[in-house]
Amino acid sequence: MSDGEIIKRELRERLLQVRRGLTADDRAEAERAIAQHALALSAFSRARTVAAYVSVGAEPGTRALLEVLRERGERVLLPVLLPDNDLDWALYEGPGTLRPAARGLYEPTGPRLGPDAVTEADAVLLPGLAVDGRGRRLGRGGGSYDRVLARLDAAGATPALVVLLYAHEVLDRVPCEPHDRPVDAVVTPQGVRRFGGP
Repeated sequence: MSDGEIIKRELRERLLQVRRGLTADDRAEAERAIAQHALALSAFSRARTVAAYVSVGAEPGTRALLEVLRERGERVLLPVLLPDNDLDWALYEGPGTLRPAARGLYEPTGPRLGPDAVTEADAVLLPGLAVDGRGRRLGRGGGSYDRVLARLDAAGATPALVVLLYAHEVLDRVPCEPHDRPVDAVVTPQGVRRFGGP
């Protein structure tokens, strides 16, 4: 394991430990505030298709945001984890259409649209553990979203890339590698920080 991988692993563990210390009330309040700030972003207000994900555990909550996007008539794509850690996609049709999946995740029950469906998105909501002042995102380390970003690049797709975090997860610097692509904005319960892009 390289020094960079060790540093990332240690940082991930520290950030996850803080998340685990949040109360259910803390998480619920953060989810409401994040949804409110995210919905004010032009990336979401102008989007016809949004690729998102269902938050689990102590992740910053996405369910309130997903519901508002769906109710506004936006097409919301949710990931389906494939055995090789790549992502397929299916439409979100409401909370009653989600089922438990591998690794404690939730996925939509509708027809699969294929891994390339994400290239149709006007905005992509990326999970993460931290972001820095350059917009560099630290993910969970599974590589699924690195594949998504590579697929977007290969297709010439330029959706707005947005990550939802708690305020303490916006850091001065996160370790990154040459293939890491910066996000356009981070949304925390305290507001939005833009880094550029669409």
